[in-house]
Amino acid sequence: MARKRREFTVFSLSFLDIMSCGFGAVILIFIVIHHGTQTRGQKLSANLMSEVQKLKTEVSQGDQHITDIKSNIKQTRDQIASAKNDSATINEEINKLESQVDALAQSGTSKQERIEKLKQDLKKLQKQDATLKGSVAGTQASGSSLRQFVGDGDREYLTGMRMGGTHILILLDSSASMLHKTIVNAVRMSYMDDADKLKSAKWKRAVRTVEWIVANMPKDSKFQLYTFNSKAEPVVPGSGGKWLTSIDKKQTDEALAMLHKVIPGGGTSLDSPFEITRKFDPMPDNVFLITDGLPTLGKTPPKRATVTPEQRAKLFSSAVSELPQDIPVNIVLFPMEGDPQAAPYFWILAQMSHGSFLAPSKDWP
Repeated sequence: MARKRREFTVFSLSFLDIMSCGFGAVILIFIVIHHGTQTRGQKLSANLMSEVQKLKTEVSQGDQHITDIKSNIKQTRDQIASAKNDSATINEEINKLESQVDALAQSGTSKQERIEKLKQDLKKLQKQDATLKGSVAGTQASGSSLRQFVGDGDREYLTGMRMGGTHILILLDSSASMLHKTIVNAVRMSYMDDADKLKSAKWKRAVRTVEWIVANMPKDSKFQLYTFNSKAEPVVPGSGGKWLTSIDKKQTDEALAMLHKVIPGGGTSLDSPFEITRKFDPMPDNVFLITDGLPTLGKTPPKRATVTPEQRAKLFSSAVSELPQDIPVNIVLFPMEGDPQAAPYFWILAQMSHGSFLAPSKDWP
């Protein structure tokens, strides 16, 4: 008897199981893919928002900086305009007083006291006018400097120097050793023409140091500039023992112009420049000494052509005894070959006088 064939139906239990498993797998894949995409999108969005916020902060800070700069510029312009107006007013008063003085003098009046008083008032107004002009010039220059000074160095070396004082004395070593940092070349250059001596890199650097000091002096200070070798002399002839005015552009220009004409030569004595400090009235309250080593000369001519390190130390100690008490001495030392004792001796002098000591880098000032 033939076996009865079994009928096939698509709704059998086995077929439904297979379809359910496949459908479940598709749903699981979709969930995994969708979740990964969403997480990555959230991370990218958070990073972008962080960058946007950072850029907004930088833009805000830049706007504030620009606003501050504009405000400072406006204040500076207002100060300059105010100073100029004050100067114009004072000039008018000066003209009036001059007219009154001339009128009284021409009338032959006997009121001499009135004339003298008007002359005194005139001098006071002229002094105020000079101060205002110096104030305007100083405001227009960069920073608080009296003069513009641009150097090759890119660091601020002299932040420890005491730049204050009402009467500032600058002493610059102009001996032959200032022509070069080595003894042999210094001797060789001492026999050259004056034009070649003025081109010496070491000497030009010393002159620029003086220019830097003058540019950074307080506006209300007095100053004097001396060079010294075997003796000390003011760079401006006839100004010995007298103070120059720092805000007087004519006086500072003349002093620096005369400095550029000084020819280094001769030996080094510290007795003469240190004695000079006692001849001022009032005496200086801040001294700058620019040199390259211990002295080779004293008060009396040397008995021999050469001098030993021990003798140089004694000459230094003898010269220091001439310095008045309580005057800060700021030393700028350009070390010379063969004089290792110079640095410690000058450092001790700076410490004892409450000044400062500096051996600057080659690219300063």
